[in-house]
Amino acid sequence: MSAGSTAPKPGDPGVRTGRAAGPGRGGSSLGRLLQDGTPGGRVFRILARWVRRPLLPAVRLWRRNLQVRVVAGTLLMSLGVVLLLGLVVIGQVRNGLLDAKEKAAQSQAAGGFSAAQDRAATTPPAPGGQDGGRTGVSVNWRSTLVEQLASGGQSAFNVVALSLETGDIASRGARASGEVDPTTSIPAGLRHNVAQGTSTYQTYTRIHYTSGKASEPGLVVGKRLNDADGIPYELYYLFPLTQEEDSLALVKGTLATAGLFVVVLLGAIAWLVVRQVVTPVRMAAGIAERLSAGRLQERMKVTGEDDIARLGEAFNKMAQNLQLKIQQLEDLSRMQRRFVSDVSHELRTPLTTVRMAADVIHDARADFDPVTARSAELLGDQLDRFESLLSDLLEISRFDAGAAALEAAPIDLREVVRRVIGGAEPLAERKGSRIVVVGDEQPVVAEADARRVERVLRNLVVNAVEHGEGRDVIVRLAAAGGAVAIAVRDYGVGLKPGEATRVFNRFWRADPARARTTGGTGLGLSIAVEDARLHGGWLQAWGEPGGGSQFRLTLPRTADEPLRGSPIPLEPDDSRRNRAQAAAAGASGASGAGGRLAAVPAQPGGDRPALSVPPRHLPRAAADPTALPGSGARVVARPADGEAGDGGEAMASTRAEREDGTGGR
Repeated sequence: MSAGSTAPKPGDPGVRTGRAAGPGRGGSSLGRLLQDGTPGGRVFRILARWVRRPLLPAVRLWRRNLQVRVVAGTLLMSLGVVLLLGLVVIGQVRNGLLDAKEKAAQSQAAGGFSAAQDRAATTPPAPGGQDGGRTGVSVNWRSTLVEQLASGGQSAFNVVALSLETGDIASRGARASGEVDPTTSIPAGLRHNVAQGTSTYQTYTRIHYTSGKASEPGLVVGKRLNDADGIPYELYYLFPLTQEEDSLALVKGTLATAGLFVVVLLGAIAWLVVRQVVTPVRMAAGIAERLSAGRLQERMKVTGEDDIARLGEAFNKMAQNLQLKIQQLEDLSRMQRRFVSDVSHELRTPLTTVRMAADVIHDARADFDPVTARSAELLGDQLDRFESLLSDLLEISRFDAGAAALEAAPIDLREVVRRVIGGAEPLAERKGSRIVVVGDEQPVVAEADARRVERVLRNLVVNAVEHGEGRDVIVRLAAAGGAVAIAVRDYGVGLKPGEATRVFNRFWRADPARARTTGGTGLGLSIAVEDARLHGGWLQAWGEPGGGSQFRLTLPRTADEPLRGSPIPLEPDDSRRNRAQAAAAGASGASGAGGRLAAVPAQPGGDRPALSVPPRHLPRAAADPTALPGSGARVVARPADGEAGDGGEAMASTRAEREDGTGGR
């Protein structure tokens, strides 16, 4: 390397020989080992869980604390900036120190090389003799030269004189000042360049000493010269970089201390600034939670006139307006409930009088002409409907006022279903329908109010018969885990999309033009859903246009037990979508022998339909407790003995599903 070229710095490629990098296959092999199902992978997963478990509180704190995230982000960004600036400053300082050292070293070495050439030119050659005599004189001359050149260094540099690489260095008389070890201090590459050229070469290395002194970094400058006898030799100047290294270490320490102080200071500033913003936000969040819990008198404490103060004032105004509106709505609702209750009670007295007069007229209708007799019958029917409407209004007013009480006791829901069906059979006969019960082989016991459950089921069964278009009505019972359920399925007009939730609204009718043959008041399903809520249960509806509907009542086995799911799916197995899926599975062979059959197939209109499967052979819709929501299991009822080979009988399956209790309310 010539003196005029840029010299390599310590750590640059090619200056010092580093260890060769490995093939790098260990990481990929470890990844493949951990990804497969080998014992090593399982051990790694177990260790990962052990490591992750203590970190969960920190992760939870990171997610929930905005102040921690902002401060941590500020610290990381400031640390990155400090590191980047530190690297730039250290690089600049190092380059500056080394450049200054190179210039000084090149100047000093150039003077020494010139002095050596002048001394060789002025020294007379040794008298003639054998080669051994000339070699000895040359070695003595070099020793004297090294001592003279090194005497002016004052520990700032050392001088080494070596013979060319033509034989044993020791036999050719290597000379060095300052107890420098020339064989290890001068790199072989530099010696090769010096021996091949006539220019000045330099490189960075570590200077070693024969006296046991610790090695130190240094700069070596060398050149090939001729001695007084005309024999070529190598002359090197070795400049230690101890002072530069100490200066660079001092700069690094100063930058590290200052950077750490800056990072900590920025973190503290970010903590204080974010705290001023986050504290009012946390206060507002806490007050909002208390407001949502019903404590409408809560307000924020406002201090100052800044943006946060204006936010607090706006929040307090919003809370005050909400409190006023809610109070107005509560007063209005209270007045409405009181009005309905008072009107219902006040109407009972005149209604009783009218009822007595109507009974007298009704009993004497045989003596009237046909028109008057028919009017007497209509009067009695409408009075019955009027009394039913007053009873429903009183019941609704009790629910609205929170005065409805639950008289729960262990009951067998099969008895309730039998009473309801017994009362609905005359209407079913007039409609041409049959009511079939499924799943009543075993007791279905729950703590419930028998009167309210019977009222809910009577409403569901009567509605199913009335809207069933003369087709069969299926009442299904099931119990699983901590829940019992009763589903009423009809195959009538069904429900349009969006009507499954609106059907429980008060006085809502799917088809306003449709006549009420049973004299309903329009409050039956509203009262039914309130009865279900009073039990802590669900009343939900499903339907499809032209495919019928299904209403499902789900109750907890014991009072005050939260529901996690229902043992009966809300959408029946014989819906259009389930039948299409079963047909597709059967066509592809995924479902075995022809796919899954519906327990009750869709029935055509016209003549009175008949069930394809007798009720006594229908499987019970009981679900295993493990099939409740969360497990994703699918429970299929097992056929009784002797039914496995009967291809004409269908197996009903129950799919467990998660219910949140909001549907159909």
